[in-house]
Amino acid sequence: MTPLTLSGATVPGPDGPERRDIGLRDGLIRGPGAGRVIDLSGLLLLPGIVDPHGDGFERHLAPRRGAAVDLALGLAAAEAEILANGITTACLAQSWSWEGGMRGPEFAARLAEALAVYRGVADLRMQLRIEIGPREEFDAAAALVERFAIPFAVFNDHLPHDAVAKGRKPPSLEGQALKAGRSPEAHRAFIERMCREIGAARAELPALAARLRAAGALVGSHDDPDPETRAGFRAMGATVAEFPMALEAAVAAAEAGDPVIMGAPNVTRGRSHKRGGLAARAVLEAGAATALASDYHYPAPLAAAARLVADGWPLARAWTLVSEGPARILGLRDRGRIAEGLRGDLAVVAADLSRVHGTFVAGRIGYADAVMCERVLA
Repeated sequence: MTPLTLSGATVPGPDGPERRDIGLRDGLIRGPGAGRVIDLSGLLLLPGIVDPHGDGFERHLAPRRGAAVDLALGLAAAEAEILANGITTACLAQSWSWEGGMRGPEFAARLAEALAVYRGVADLRMQLRIEIGPREEFDAAAALVERFAIPFAVFNDHLPHDAVAKGRKPPSLEGQALKAGRSPEAHRAFIERMCREIGAARAELPALAARLRAAGALVGSHDDPDPETRAGFRAMGATVAEFPMALEAAVAAAEAGDPVIMGAPNVTRGRSHKRGGLAARAVLEAGAATALASDYHYPAPLAAAARLVADGWPLARAWTLVSEGPARILGLRDRGRIAEGLRGDLAVVAADLSRVHGTFVAGRIGYADAVMCERVLA
């Protein structure tokens, strides 16, 4: 890697933004003065974004429903969007679900295999979202985590319990049945059986969580509806609270020392896209959020940070939610900050936080727009 000195950019500091020269050498952040100088005057130089949960890659892997492309090509396309939005580490949130199709176990295994051999620039990792309804799949899901050293797993329950309890047809039944390769009648019976047996599935979760943790995975839960549910997951070692559905659940998690991940699109929209979902701003105002994730839109972390800064947050505080905060959750102590000796993961951003001009991953240029190319070639 060519040694570089990134000169004149504005960098967030403990006492506010400051102009500093940053060196990159051997993939790490070093002192300035070595190698080629790139003038970044008038631009921000920020730690690369660490995304703990994003499923925006799905549209790249299957541009149309049921039309999955070669996964290596799809990953390359997803990586291009990820890097163009300043994200240097991305957890691809892949479901292991009864829904079938791209969210079914077979596709999860295909993606794990593709990621194992994919060689790109960004640090692409897998998060396995394990639906707790089909407990007969627990062993296979754990085996996938063990085989591919998947670093992050969360428990989900997206079964339509209310509809089933009222005797109604589950939503999206026909589409899900088609993806899962079942008739609508068989798929409905499958869903109703999982709803009836959900208590037995929950009883098996502690053993599954223990197995995942023994494999080295960070374990969390998704959509906790209340403090009691969060406490139950914490007791089994699922310590990350991802997108809690109630402010009380988020605050209880934070008070117990559990990291809380909220959605960056939620911040930019001012509300959750889920019916009855919790507004991320309420969690931020309560001081309970540890990190913001792209969720379903890779531009969202930058946009959320920009919105917070526009609302009066210091840049360093807002950016911590998309860099150091998620890096700390994932146990990645070598990134998320600008400090000598850490990985050279950096984002070159417009002064008004409107767009990313360039991205460095381990000291290499992963993305450069026209503005950045002009600076590099000057």
